[in-house]
Amino acid sequence: MRSSLAAATLVALLIAAPVARAAAPLHPLDGLSSAEHWTVRETLRAAGKLGEGVRVVSVDLHEPPKAEVLAWKPGASFRREALVVLTRAGKASEAVVDMTGRKLVSFRDVAGQASLLESEQESIVELVEKDPRIVAGLEKRGIVDRATVHCYGGSPGYFGTKEEQGQRLALVRCWDRRGVYNADARPVDGLYAYVDILTKTILRVVDEGAPPVAAGPVDLDPDSVGTLREVPGPLRVEQPLGPGFRREGGIVKWQNWTFHVRLENRRGAVVSLVHYDDAGKDRSVMFEGALSEIFVPYMDPGENFYNSTYIDLGEYGTDGVLSPVEPGEDCPSYAVYLDSVSNDELGQPRPRRNTGCLFEREGGAVAWRHLNWANGVIDARRGRDLVLRTIANIGNYDYVFDWVFQQNGSIRVVVGSTGVVNNKAVESRNALSPGAAKDAAYGRFVAENTVAPNHDHFFSYRLDLDVDGTGNSFVVDRLVQKRLPEPSLRKSLWVVEPEAVKTEAEARRGMHEAALWRFVNPSRKGPLGYPVSYQILGGHSAESLLTDDDYPQRRAGFTRHALWVTPYKADEIYAAGDYPTQSRGEDGLPTWTKAGRSIADTDIVAWYTVGMHHVVRAEDWPVMPVMWHDFEIRPFDFFARNPALDLPPSR
Repeated sequence: MRSSLAAATLVALLIAAPVARAAAPLHPLDGLSSAEHWTVRETLRAAGKLGEGVRVVSVDLHEPPKAEVLAWKPGASFRREALVVLTRAGKASEAVVDMTGRKLVSFRDVAGQASLLESEQESIVELVEKDPRIVAGLEKRGIVDRATVHCYGGSPGYFGTKEEQGQRLALVRCWDRRGVYNADARPVDGLYAYVDILTKTILRVVDEGAPPVAAGPVDLDPDSVGTLREVPGPLRVEQPLGPGFRREGGIVKWQNWTFHVRLENRRGAVVSLVHYDDAGKDRSVMFEGALSEIFVPYMDPGENFYNSTYIDLGEYGTDGVLSPVEPGEDCPSYAVYLDSVSNDELGQPRPRRNTGCLFEREGGAVAWRHLNWANGVIDARRGRDLVLRTIANIGNYDYVFDWVFQQNGSIRVVVGSTGVVNNKAVESRNALSPGAAKDAAYGRFVAENTVAPNHDHFFSYRLDLDVDGTGNSFVVDRLVQKRLPEPSLRKSLWVVEPEAVKTEAEARRGMHEAALWRFVNPSRKGPLGYPVSYQILGGHSAESLLTDDDYPQRRAGFTRHALWVTPYKADEIYAAGDYPTQSRGEDGLPTWTKAGRSIADTDIVAWYTVGMHHVVRAEDWPVMPVMWHDFEIRPFDFFARNPALDLPPSR
C-alpha cells in the first residue's frame, strides 16, 4: 500500500523548513528544489489559493518558452516558474508561480478532473471496509480476519452512464494477504464498491458470488521460492577510474553526446537539449523527449474487469512513475544515482532518494566488425552504451524505462514490463476442469483457481526532435513493389518513393505499412547532397484492437496509430490530454490533429507509441520476467560516415 499523507507530510517537515529563500538553479530546465517548493507554497498561500479543502496535486517546472531555452547561455539569467495543479471539491485549477519574483503569474479553473489523491483513496477505503455489505461478502468467502484485507480505490474510467455524470468516482477492490505478503496475487473477486469521493457515499456494492480465493504459493523472497540455483562464480563490472561520463547538475556529457535530464513525478525522466559533437561541430538532435501516457485496458467484459482501462499517468498522481531503484539489483552497483523532489498534498516538498540512475554498460556488444576476405584481417570494435534508467511501480505492474545513448549516434528508447499480472479468482481449478472454458474465456490459467485476463500495454512518448535546428519536415519513404519488364530475369523488386507529408492529419502512421519514417531538415544538406535527417525505427509493437465507438478507445485514442506528428505547441504534452480522469475522449492527440495543421518545414513533434498485446503465460506467474520492447531514434544521412568508426581497439 502507498504511504499515508500524514507520514509524507511529517517527513517533509523533518527534512526541510518552510524557508522562502529558494536555492538558485543552474539551468532553465532543472527540476524544482525543496527550497523552491517552499517558495511556491508560500506564494500560493499568500495569494489565498491554499484555503480549506484545497489539495496540491502536482508542482512541476513550468518550462520557459522554447526560444528562451535555446538562446540561453551558461551564466545568464532565466525565468523560473512552477506549474501547480490544485483540486478542491473535485474541481481542478492551474496556477503558474514566478519563483524568482515570488508572485502568482496566473490562476485558472480547468474543466477536467485531477488525478486521484492518496487522501481521497484512504478516506473511501476506510468507508468501504466498514460497510456491512462488504463485511458480509468477506465472511461469505471465509474471510473473518479483516486485518489481513487491503482495499484500494482506482479510477473506474468513463462509459457514459448516469451514475458517472458530474461525480468524482472510485471503484474499490480488495485483496486478502493471509499467509502471504504478495497481496496482488490474492484478489477477493466478485466483491467491490462504487464510491462517490466527494460525498463519501457508497453508490452501490456488487457481489457476484464467491469463487475460492487462490491458495497456491505466490511469494517471491528466497525462502518462499525454495532451492535457488547455483551461479558459477562471480561476474563483476567495475570502473576503478570512475564513470566515463560527466554530470554537471542536470547536464550529462558522455562520448560525443550532451543532454539535460530532470525527473518529474508524472513523466519520469525528461531528456532535453540532446546534442551530438560531430568532429567538433555541435549538432542538435532533440529538444525534449519524455513518456507522455500509459494505457492498460483489460479484455474481460465481466463486471469486475470491463472498467479496468487504466490511463496511468493522468489518473494516478500520488507517487507518479518514479519508484526508488534498488542499487545493485535494478541498477549496477557502480551506477550514479539520481534524486528528485516531489510534493505532498499540502504543497510541501518530498525529497526522494535514488529515483533514477545513470550507468555505462558493455555486455559483449559489438559496435561494428568486418573480415577482409582479401587478406583475412578482422577489424572489430566493442560497443558501449550509456543508460538513463527510471522504474515505475503502478499498481501490480512494474515498468523499467531506459534511454540508451549509443556510440553510433542512435538513441534506443526501451520499456520493460514486469511485476505481478492482474488476475482473478475462478471456480475452476485449471484448464482441464469442468467450466474452465467459461472461466478462462478472456484469459488463461496461471495457477490453481487463478486466471489472468488478456490485456494491452501502450506507452506513448512525446519526442520534440530538432534535427540540426527547429525547421523540420516529416518524410515517409514508402517501399513500393516494382514489376520488372522482359527480358529481365528478375521479375520484381522494391524501390523507395519519398513523400513529404504536409499536414498532421496525413501524418498518422501504423506499424503495418512498409515505409521509413524520417524527420528531415530540408535546409541542411549532408556531404552527399541529401538533407540531414533522423529516423524513428519502430520495434516490435502493436496498435489498439478496440473499436472506435468504445469509450476506452475514445479516451486513449492515441493508441489507434503508432506514430503521430504535430506542430510544436508548448501545452500539448500528454497524449490523452492533461486531465484524463473520467474523461470522455475530448482531448489529446485525436482532437488536436483534427485541425489539420501544417507540419512542413516547421518545428514539429513526433509521438510514438510502444504497444504490446499480452496473452499471459504460466511463465509470467507469480512474477513476470521482464518483457522488453523498444524503438530507435537513429541518424539517417545525418553524418558523413559511421559515427562509431573512430572507436579505438581494445587491445
